[in-house]
Amino acid sequence: MTTPTKTSTTESKLPAVNELRTPPATIAIIIAVSVAASAFICWLVYFHTPTDVGRTHLHSLPLVNAALNGLSTVALLFGYRFIRTHRIPQHRAAMFTAFFFSTIFLGSYLVNFALHGETRFNRLSAWWPFYWKLLASHIILSTIALPLILITFFLSLTGRFPAHKRIARYTFPIWLYVSVTGVIVYAMQSLIH
Repeated sequence: MTTPTKTSTTESKLPAVNELRTPPATIAIIIAVSVAASAFICWLVYFHTPTDVGRTHLHSLPLVNAALNGLSTVALLFGYRFIRTHRIPQHRAAMFTAFFFSTIFLGSYLVNFALHGETRFNRLSAWWPFYWKLLASHIILSTIALPLILITFFLSLTGRFPAHKRIARYTFPIWLYVSVTGVIVYAMQSLIH
């Protein structure tokens, strides 16, 4: 009778490689949902007629959105700090907090656009060249951030940590940039428009 060695005991506890493979259908669904959400936002911003152009209802939503982006930024920075110091439970809590604030932001953002439409920025302002480039980068990266965030969360929640770590290296800076520039865009719209 042979006794199991340390190596065979350790290997038996590890899941098989095939169990850790991410199903392509899952990634396809996440990307499809992200594309649909981006298409809806595009329709809302560029084709939907606002229902409250006079801003008589919920006129403070842009401020709420900026605050939510700011809170998401803080949670992201804490999450980064926690993972760098190998404090996994705190990292997870911080990232769920960032996800929570970003999700509430998205809902509030959609309501704001449905009610009030697009905020116009003074194109004659000396800040216009900087503003539109910042806004364009914010919009483009936010459409990339959504599927990246969802995929990164999926990989973490399903225990695919090596893949989670690989994609999070891209997700984190994009998500952080989108959150920070969201606050800057709001500030510029409020102070300069």
